[in-house]
Amino acid sequence: MTKRIKWSLIGVIILFIAGIIVFPKVKDLIFPSEIEENVVPDSGKSFRNQVLSVNAKILNYQSLTDKLITIGSTLPDEEVDLSFETSGKIVAIYFTEGTHVKKGDLLAKINDRPLQAELKKLEAQIPLAKDRVYRQRTLLEKDAVSQEAYEQVQTELEKLMADIDLVKANIDQTELRAPFDGIIGLRKVSEGAYITSSSSVVATLTKISPLKVEFSVPEKYASEMKEGNLVVFKMEKNGVQQEFKAKVYATESKIAADTRSLTVRALYPNTREEILPGRYASVEVTRHEIENALAIPSESVIPEMGKDIVYLYKGGVAEPREITIGLRTEDQVQALQGLQLGDTLLVSGVMQLRTGMKVKIDNLEE
Repeated sequence: MTKRIKWSLIGVIILFIAGIIVFPKVKDLIFPSEIEENVVPDSGKSFRNQVLSVNAKILNYQSLTDKLITIGSTLPDEEVDLSFETSGKIVAIYFTEGTHVKKGDLLAKINDRPLQAELKKLEAQIPLAKDRVYRQRTLLEKDAVSQEAYEQVQTELEKLMADIDLVKANIDQTELRAPFDGIIGLRKVSEGAYITSSSSVVATLTKISPLKVEFSVPEKYASEMKEGNLVVFKMEKNGVQQEFKAKVYATESKIAADTRSLTVRALYPNTREEILPGRYASVEVTRHEIENALAIPSESVIPEMGKDIVYLYKGGVAEPREITIGLRTEDQVQALQGLQLGDTLLVSGVMQLRTGMKVKIDNLEE
């Protein structure tokens, strides 16, 4: 072995040893996480040593009502656009706009002078026609005339009376009368105007006592809408939201295909006529009502592995309790099993609670 080769071999050995010594430190500098991978950070205090501030409620029996909330509108009990049955010139208007009228009241009049003259002419023929019938009957009793002659004059009298009835009916058509009690609105014509029976509206008559409330419910609740059901509708009156009670009196005969809902109507007495038709209303329909129920806030219930869990306050710590739920409303549920009267239910911070965790009650509702 030459001297050069000998020294080269020694240099390689030295570099190898140096690499073994230096490599772990370099590795530590480049990959520091490998050193710490088995280091467990300080987990701090256990949750059992933490104290969570919560709100609680002492359970008592209360009334629980399941309500369906929808929107509706108020409708008049009766409403009609008033118009004449015949054409002609208006000669008189007898009503005052915005006032109450009674059924049968004369509201307006069309010129009927030609008809009155025709009636007078026909009525003048009555005595002579009756006298002819009398004379023919007397002669018939003596066999002085034929039965046919008597029947002819009798028919002429009946025809005359029918013509008189026709003229009177035409005169009645020149009078516009109220078909029911109600409030008459603004008039749309004036005296002297010529109107036609097909297009001219004199005014609108509206009956608002009682008042109808119309609303719709989803088809799944259609079978629950029965005659006599009570509903509550809310609307603003004098700047304050007020409640009014109405009673269902009828439902539509079928489900609406476009909305999949059932139209329902309820009746409100409206004896003082304080509510006008055409108003928007928020309608509450009572579906079920339980007088003595253990009702708890729905946010206090935790669904967990197919179970419903709540937490109770026991000796300063949270204790889980599985419950069985009955009726559900918008913000409450009925506890059928698992809870008792007087239990202290934790109603806030429930997602942070654990079995045995210490809790402090900030607000207790009784």
